[in-house]
Amino acid sequence: MKLFREAFFPMVAVIAAFAIGGIIIAIIGDNPFAAFWIFLESSFGSLKGITETLFYATPLIFTGLAVAVAFRCGLLNIGAEGQLYVAAFATAWVGIKFGGTVVNVFGEQQDWSWVSLPALLLIPLCIATAIIVGGLWGAIPGFLKARFGSHEVINTIMLNFVAIGLVSYFTQYFYKIPGDPILQTAPIGEAAHIPQLNQLLPFVPETVALNISFLVAIVMCVLVYIFLWKTKWGYELRAVGENPDAAEYGGISAKKQIVIAMTISGALAGMVAIGEVLGYRHNYYHGFSGSWGFFGIAVALLGRNHPLGVFIAAVFFAMIIRGGLFIDIDTKYITKDLVEVLQAVIILFVASLQRFSK
Repeated sequence: MKLFREAFFPMVAVIAAFAIGGIIIAIIGDNPFAAFWIFLESSFGSLKGITETLFYATPLIFTGLAVAVAFRCGLLNIGAEGQLYVAAFATAWVGIKFGGTVVNVFGEQQDWSWVSLPALLLIPLCIATAIIVGGLWGAIPGFLKARFGSHEVINTIMLNFVAIGLVSYFTQYFYKIPGDPILQTAPIGEAAHIPQLNQLLPFVPETVALNISFLVAIVMCVLVYIFLWKTKWGYELRAVGENPDAAEYGGISAKKQIVIAMTISGALAGMVAIGEVLGYRHNYYHGFSGSWGFFGIAVALLGRNHPLGVFIAAVFFAMIIRGGLFIDIDTKYITKDLVEVLQAVIILFVASLQRFSK
């Protein structure tokens, strides 16, 4: 019964959003059923479509978990975008400085490194960097909230601009290959590359960029669930989110939990860098994020701030994102802007129905 209650209102929100989307499609003169079939067929109609959808879902799982952990402590982390940006740059920096000689975009060999580490050391170091840097960036608004009472929404929004501006500056003036018109760093060393899933699973198409960060995302869903519902620390964090005054009366430090929650939230957002930098682009590319930090809010809301719900919601939003790539081509009047309409309506319905799901 509880599971049904948790799933009911998100399902209503999705159905209502698609109903409104269908009305809009019909008004502009296209067939809504044909349009929605494009979403399904392009995302789940082939093995390539499924793996591409999971590729898009991977960063959304991380940011959805990040926002969900903060939500469980009564906090709203709007800063996952900034946290994943600083983590991605820091991860690329470690991959550059400890990765040895690389071949740049012009086919030239260059050595930006201080020392060349083997993959056995470099990959864990890069992953730890993504987690630590993201966590530290998330801890800043957590500390400001706990120490001075400043609102985490304002702090995290402002820190997004600071993060993106800082990494843009360092990329432009210190780590961009001279002559490269694209704002991106030099490539990381090959020892920092993580395997693509097609290297481990022969049935995964070689053209798909899905890598083992997807498996890491699944593991994090399990670990976040265990942390929140099976440990003393998770109980204390959730207690503060439910009623900070009652938690304080019971001997739980609300200030401490706020800092912990925002640190964990930032660390989860920072893990986006694992797939993007180590598994896909193999450098820091400015503008690599498809607003994943903000999408994480929608994913967490639709997923009811539960790791399983976050996973399902991330795959759902990934389906919409991938379908949007084909909707422009295969329909007469619909553009990919419909994707943003559906996303916005889903969020509005989820937020509106939240009061009835208590």
